[in-house]
Amino acid sequence: MRYRGAQGVHRAYTARIQAVHREVNGWKFAGFWLIAITALILTLLPAQSAVFAPPAGCDLTMTVQNRGCRVTQYYICDADPAGDQRSTTFDAEGPVSMTRIDAETRWMETRDLTNGIIDKLVPLAADHASFATLIETGRDNFDFWTLDDRGQRLRNIGEDVLTGETQVIDGVELELTEFRLRIFGSGGEQLFDAKGQQFISREHGRFYGGIETWADWTGEVSDVDNSPISFAMPGDPGFGSTTPLYDCSMQMVQAASRPVNDG
Repeated sequence: MRYRGAQGVHRAYTARIQAVHREVNGWKFAGFWLIAITALILTLLPAQSAVFAPPAGCDLTMTVQNRGCRVTQYYICDADPAGDQRSTTFDAEGPVSMTRIDAETRWMETRDLTNGIIDKLVPLAADHASFATLIETGRDNFDFWTLDDRGQRLRNIGEDVLTGETQVIDGVELELTEFRLRIFGSGGEQLFDAKGQQFISREHGRFYGGIETWADWTGEVSDVDNSPISFAMPGDPGFGSTTPLYDCSMQMVQAASRPVNDG
């Protein structure tokens, strides 16, 4: 569950910060009539799709369209250790996160592009995550720490379990997993409790999101579905596209109906 976990924490954190700013600055969503008009305008506008350009020394290998209005670009870089993979995820408004994992799918580094937070894996761990262990035994427990550039330490405790089920999505064979993840602050307070279903690809050597439930420290519960819908390899239509295609209508309407803050 390495790929999704850190990103889930940052998305929840970012959502709360944005909600606070909206309230402080007096932002309010428009009424139904404005939302309806905005939705109509969005459906009439021609689709514009930028093409992702990986950093110098990196090669784009795959573009995956997901539910939840997300599209992710996967690439490998010559300067990284062998087996490392990088990804950049976009929503309807632009890039939201960048992640680097190693051959064991450990979160080596995660950058939240909406708030600038950078998380890195703490080298010493009670039980590092292991993709190889999951493949060999059908189960992997983990207990490790991450440290962000503000000095906040987070302890991640959980497990991934193969269910024995497989599913073919857009020609790619995936195996289903069940996961549990609890995230604690440095003082031992529990911040998040997540569980749900995800996918792995042995060929790709990584996890993909699925149907998940996240409960935060306030007791608020969120259900999300970030399941992959389509896979584009080099030469395929949609390869490199940064425009998400699924579950985006409401997100686009909300973004367009948000008044400009004049400070």
